[in-house]
Amino acid sequence: MKLVTAAQMKEAEDAANAAGLTYDAMMENAGRAVAQAIEEQFGATGRHITILIGPGNNGGDGLVAARYLSDLGASVSLYVWKRRRLETDPNWQRLESYVLPTIHRADDPQGQKLADLIERSAIVVDALLGTGVSRPIEGDLADLLRTARDAIDRRRALRLPLLADPIDPPPAEEIGPAVVAVDLPSGLHTDTGALDPLTLPADLTITFAAPKRGQVLFPGAAYVGQLLIADIGIRPEYLPDGLPQLATTHFIAGLLPARPLRGHKGTFGRAMIAAGCLNYCGAPALAASAAYRVGAGLVTLAVAPPVQRLVAPKLTEATYLLLPHQEGAIAAPAADALAQGLTGYSALLVGPGLGQAETTAQFLDSLLPQLPDIPLALDADALNLLAKQSRWWTRLPPETIITPHPGEMSRLSGTPVREIEANRLDFVPEMAHQWGTVIVYKGAFTVVAAPEGETVVMPFANPALATAGSGDVLAGAIAGMLAQRLPPFEAAVAGAYLHGLAGELARERFWEAGVVAGDLLPLLPLAIKELAG
Repeated sequence: MKLVTAAQMKEAEDAANAAGLTYDAMMENAGRAVAQAIEEQFGATGRHITILIGPGNNGGDGLVAARYLSDLGASVSLYVWKRRRLETDPNWQRLESYVLPTIHRADDPQGQKLADLIERSAIVVDALLGTGVSRPIEGDLADLLRTARDAIDRRRALRLPLLADPIDPPPAEEIGPAVVAVDLPSGLHTDTGALDPLTLPADLTITFAAPKRGQVLFPGAAYVGQLLIADIGIRPEYLPDGLPQLATTHFIAGLLPARPLRGHKGTFGRAMIAAGCLNYCGAPALAASAAYRVGAGLVTLAVAPPVQRLVAPKLTEATYLLLPHQEGAIAAPAADALAQGLTGYSALLVGPGLGQAETTAQFLDSLLPQLPDIPLALDADALNLLAKQSRWWTRLPPETIITPHPGEMSRLSGTPVREIEANRLDFVPEMAHQWGTVIVYKGAFTVVAAPEGETVVMPFANPALATAGSGDVLAGAIAGMLAQRLPPFEAAVAGAYLHGLAGELARERFWEAGVVAGDLLPLLPLAIKELAG
């Protein structure tokens, strides 16, 4: 699903209108979708819903939603900013027979009526600006939003979740209103994710036709809440080609390797993982387990003997290639042994827990030129060692997968983290093209980019994954997909998605704090099952 800018969305709307889907029809579809989403997520019947109406198309969507919510049995009130009742506005005309309570901002300059509305609302719908924000919010609209935020915060401060009856929870009216944003929370920049300080944080955002770039860029992404993409009739071909994509379950399910009934471990590939040192002996076990859990038929750990003695009791399924070492760190002579031992393997992962000893740097330096034709993924300390070399990317096989977090990406590129993060949807594909690598740029809304420019953004932002070893699990999942002979970009996308989905399952099971990397391992096959189902 393509990620778009405001200008690209406007071009698609113009193309749809030229093809016969009128702007009025798109607005009708959008407002209906908002009402349906509210009904499905919260229930509308008997709820008091306040809709904040702005002057542009976003406000028109809100007026349409008001009709459909009223038809669903909601008690709807309108609070209108800078939108007059005009005979040329068909949405006002269609609302005439509903006789909805309506307050105009001009009649409530102090905002007391708005505060009173929010005090008795189960849901507040933000249909003020949407994609229309282009400058800092000030003046009367700033006062309006400040009043709304203060009223919502007061209500939510009264929540007593520990005292609530889990069998018969209190109605939403008693615990504070849910905030629903139409297209985008007002004040969130569509293209950059920049955020006005007065933006209302949404619990649910219903966006139209395609997700917007700003919805997966911080700080704005933190204000979107749950994101739903509603179909309003705009055909995908009206959007430009070559845009970043937001990964969907349907797309990822189509990447999963087949599991034929007559398959054997050779059918599902063999992964070699060179990893670990005495300081980081858990990383090899996590990576190997993840490769197995996503379906690899056989996983071999290429490790130093002291590491093998620690890992083997935890990981009975793996086989081992014991490498020369120096004080538990993989040593320079190990390069020849590993290169010779790769016969019959369909993927190689180097890096988890590797350490940065000088002899290990010599190992990596010697290994790269003598690798056979095998799909390669580099993670963690392999990247840190590479970053110390000038023009390091010229030493890698084409389409090598690299998995940097922001700090590693900064070291590899020589670019400050702040600059990378401010432009990640463009920067990561540019580096993938320059380096000829597949990049898995880790973090909230992980970005996966191919050398040819194809870019996929993961739909996950989950603090449960912010834990030591989570990256080792990700690297192992990618290696497991490579082992099953997925092309590098597809393997990286599938592995990253499964890792993120396992994180969502972990958050549901445990919550956002206290998840450890090992908790993800048994959830990886459940993630595959959910996709396959």
